[in-house]
Amino acid sequence: MSKAHGELRVARIYDEPSAADGRRILVDRLWPRGVSKERAQLDDWCKEVAPSDELRRWYGHDPERFEEFSARYRAELEEGEQAAALDRITGDAEAGTVTLLTATKEPDLSQAAVLKGAIEERSRR
Repeated sequence: MSKAHGELRVARIYDEPSAADGRRILVDRLWPRGVSKERAQLDDWCKEVAPSDELRRWYGHDPERFEEFSARYRAELEEGEQAAALDRITGDAEAGTVTLLTATKEPDLSQAAVLKGAIEERSRR
Protein backbone atom coordinates (compact mmCIF):
# COMPACT_ATOMS: atom_id res chain seq x y z
CA MET A 1 0.00 0.00 0.00
CA SER A 2 2.03 2.88 -1.26
CA LYS A 3 -0.07 5.65 0.25
CA ALA A 4 -0.49 3.83 3.54
CA HIS A 5 1.08 4.91 6.78
CA GLY A 6 -0.06 1.80 8.62
CA GLU A 7 -0.64 -1.86 8.13
CA LEU A 8 -3.74 -3.63 6.85
CA ARG A 9 -4.55 -6.85 8.68
CA VAL A 10 -7.24 -9.53 8.79
CA ALA A 11 -8.17 -11.25 12.06
CA ARG A 12 -10.96 -13.17 13.72
CA ILE A 13 -13.29 -11.22 16.00
CA TYR A 14 -12.78 -14.03 18.52
CA ASP A 15 -9.03 -13.30 18.77
CA GLU A 16 -7.90 -11.20 21.70
CA PRO A 17 -7.74 -7.48 20.77
CA SER A 18 -4.24 -6.05 20.56
CA ALA A 19 -2.85 -2.54 20.77
CA ALA A 20 -1.18 -3.26 17.41
CA ASP A 21 -4.60 -3.70 15.75
CA GLY A 22 -5.03 0.01 15.12
CA ARG A 23 -8.55 0.77 13.95
CA ARG A 24 -10.70 -2.36 14.46
CA ILE A 25 -13.47 -2.73 11.86
CA LEU A 26 -15.95 -5.62 11.80
CA VAL A 27 -16.75 -6.33 8.13
CA ASP A 28 -19.43 -9.02 8.60
CA ARG A 29 -23.09 -8.26 7.88
CA LEU A 30 -24.21 -10.28 10.92
CA TRP A 31 -23.06 -9.72 14.50
CA PRO A 32 -20.83 -12.63 15.63
CA ARG A 33 -22.30 -15.10 18.11
CA GLY A 34 -21.08 -14.96 21.67
CA VAL A 35 -19.15 -11.69 21.36
CA SER A 36 -20.21 -8.71 23.44
CA LYS A 37 -19.74 -5.21 22.10
CA GLU A 38 -17.36 -4.54 25.02
CA ARG A 39 -15.20 -7.58 24.25
CA ALA A 40 -15.10 -6.77 20.52
CA GLN A 41 -13.54 -3.36 21.17
CA LEU A 42 -14.62 -2.14 17.74
CA ASP A 43 -14.00 1.25 16.22
CA ASP A 44 -16.55 0.55 13.50
CA TRP A 45 -18.98 -2.10 12.32
CA CYS A 46 -19.11 -1.61 8.57
CA LYS A 47 -21.81 -4.08 7.55
CA GLU A 48 -22.44 -2.09 4.34
CA VAL A 49 -19.16 -3.42 2.89
CA ALA A 50 -20.10 -7.07 3.48
CA PRO A 51 -21.18 -9.32 0.61
CA SER A 52 -24.87 -9.40 -0.22
CA ASP A 53 -26.94 -11.98 1.65
CA GLU A 54 -27.47 -13.82 -1.64
CA LEU A 55 -23.72 -14.07 -2.32
CA ARG A 56 -22.90 -14.95 1.29
CA ARG A 57 -25.43 -17.80 1.29
CA TRP A 58 -24.26 -19.08 -2.11
CA TYR A 59 -20.62 -19.15 -0.96
CA GLY A 60 -21.29 -20.85 2.37
CA HIS A 61 -17.52 -20.78 3.12
CA ASP A 62 -16.96 -23.61 0.63
CA PRO A 63 -13.23 -23.44 -0.25
CA GLU A 64 -13.97 -24.74 -3.76
CA ARG A 65 -16.15 -21.68 -4.38
CA PHE A 66 -13.70 -19.09 -3.01
CA GLU A 67 -12.28 -18.02 -6.36
CA GLU A 68 -15.74 -17.44 -7.85
CA PHE A 69 -16.91 -15.82 -4.60
CA SER A 70 -13.94 -13.43 -4.76
CA ALA A 71 -14.78 -12.38 -8.32
CA ARG A 72 -18.47 -11.86 -7.54
CA TYR A 73 -17.72 -9.98 -4.32
CA ARG A 74 -15.21 -7.68 -6.04
CA ALA A 75 -17.93 -6.85 -8.59
CA GLU A 76 -20.31 -5.99 -5.74
CA LEU A 77 -17.65 -3.74 -4.19
CA GLU A 78 -17.73 -1.51 -7.27
CA GLU A 79 -21.33 -0.37 -6.74
CA GLY A 80 -23.56 1.59 -4.39
CA GLU A 81 -23.19 1.51 -0.63
CA GLN A 82 -20.53 -1.20 -0.82
CA ALA A 83 -18.30 1.04 -2.98
CA ALA A 84 -18.81 3.98 -0.61
CA ALA A 85 -17.97 1.79 2.40
CA LEU A 86 -14.88 0.46 0.61
CA ASP A 87 -13.74 4.04 -0.04
CA ARG A 88 -14.21 4.88 3.66
CA ILE A 89 -12.18 1.88 4.85
CA THR A 90 -9.50 2.58 2.23
CA GLY A 91 -9.17 6.08 3.68
CA ASP A 92 -8.84 4.63 7.17
CA ALA A 93 -6.13 2.25 5.95
CA GLU A 94 -4.22 5.06 4.28
CA ALA A 95 -4.29 7.01 7.57
CA GLY A 96 -2.99 4.21 9.80
CA THR A 97 -3.17 0.58 10.82
CA VAL A 98 -6.53 -1.13 10.26
CA THR A 99 -7.59 -4.63 11.26
CA LEU A 100 -10.52 -6.09 9.31
CA LEU A 101 -12.42 -8.43 11.61
CA THR A 102 -14.59 -11.39 10.68
CA ALA A 103 -16.21 -14.25 12.58
CA THR A 104 -15.34 -16.92 10.02
CA LYS A 105 -13.14 -19.81 11.08
CA GLU A 106 -10.88 -19.35 8.03
CA PRO A 107 -10.14 -15.64 7.58
CA ASP A 108 -7.95 -16.34 4.51
CA LEU A 109 -11.05 -17.68 2.73
CA SER A 110 -13.38 -14.89 3.84
CA GLN A 111 -14.73 -11.63 2.53
CA ALA A 112 -12.22 -9.89 4.83
CA ALA A 113 -9.33 -11.36 2.79
CA VAL A 114 -10.97 -10.27 -0.49
CA LEU A 115 -11.64 -6.85 1.00
CA LYS A 116 -8.01 -6.51 2.09
CA GLY A 117 -6.89 -7.17 -1.49
CA ALA A 118 -9.37 -4.65 -2.86
CA ILE A 119 -8.21 -1.98 -0.40
CA GLU A 120 -4.56 -2.62 -1.24
CA GLU A 121 -5.34 -2.27 -4.97
CA ARG A 122 -7.20 1.01 -4.43
CA SER A 123 -4.36 2.38 -2.34
CA ARG A 124 -1.88 1.69 -5.12
CA ARG A 125 -3.93 3.70 -7.64
